[in-house]
Amino acid sequence: MPTHTFTLNGRQITVDAEDDVRLLWVLRDLLGVTGPKYGCGIGVCQACTSHVNGKAVNICSVPVSKIGPDDEVVTIEGLPGTVGRDLHPMQEAWLEHDVAQCGYCQPGQIMSAVAKVRQARAEGRDITDADLDELRNICRCGTYARIREAIKSAARRM
Repeated sequence: MPTHTFTLNGRQITVDAEDDVRLLWVLRDLLGVTGPKYGCGIGVCQACTSHVNGKAVNICSVPVSKIGPDDEVVTIEGLPGTVGRDLHPMQEAWLEHDVAQCGYCQPGQIMSAVAKVRQARAEGRDITDADLDELRNICRCGTYARIREAIKSAARRM
């Protein structure tokens, strides 16, 4: 069986998996990282969103063979480590704005939001409503208004 090495949440790991196994299943089933959720399996709902090399990626659509030794994968579990705190400012804002109801989509929502704020900052600007409109994560509970407010709040602290 092929082996795959990459950095996961700040730690280099090696895992045995067939090349065509999706990264989501490698993380969840082989490595026990359950933050990224399975929703649709085709990258539409974005419940699986994690960061690969700093960009938001729907890992249900990425074969593990596409991830190499120089790649860094960050899931919701590793997000606080990117800022050296117990919680990332986006996670704190989620709690302050009482965003979650069922909570299923929240890891993907948070990971997409962090990537979007970082993208705006890299472009030298603040997050806008147009940026928030680009986020396509599905929330079955419909907490979109609180999600938007939490993102704006966290962006001021990131």
